[in-house]
Amino acid sequence: MRWLPFQLNPDLPATGISRADYIMRKFGERDSSRYKRVALVGKSVGLDMVFDNIKVQPNTVKVHRLIHRAGELGVQDAMAEALFRSYFVEGANLTDSAVLADYAAQAGLDRDAMRAYLDSDIDADLIRSADQEARQVGVDGVPFFIINRTIGISGAQDPEVLLQAMEQARAGGTP
Repeated sequence: MRWLPFQLNPDLPATGISRADYIMRKFGERDSSRYKRVALVGKSVGLDMVFDNIKVQPNTVKVHRLIHRAGELGVQDAMAEALFRSYFVEGANLTDSAVLADYAAQAGLDRDAMRAYLDSDIDADLIRSADQEARQVGVDGVPFFIINRTIGISGAQDPEVLLQAMEQARAGGTP
């Protein structure tokens, strides 16, 4: 499995924006109550999401760069998990290189090397290009699963749906 970049909000500035302003702009309301259902689903799989902890809605180019680099270093899943927890549970500011480097260290990466990487522009164009490519092939949200480069599945799905798609892809079929 590989995590590929897709930005939900590619138009946000590099420093992100206030989460309250983002919620207001997107939904016309100030609170994050519309995320209650998402929080309940998270809780059902052991993830206690605390949306009220989130103060900054990030531009995610740095996050995707970090996940990409973690993939090159063999710890992509651990990095993605650390970042999901940092954001959805702890409300970490994912635009801050120092914060991201701390989470990279939790995933087994060298904090100082990751900080230097994040403070550079290395791989930024690669991430933006991959994001654009995903949009061109029809990805318009997350999660989005691409199985064996032949089958695309959008949205949260029951495990049985994903298993069926994997079996179909393994057999060489398309939907």
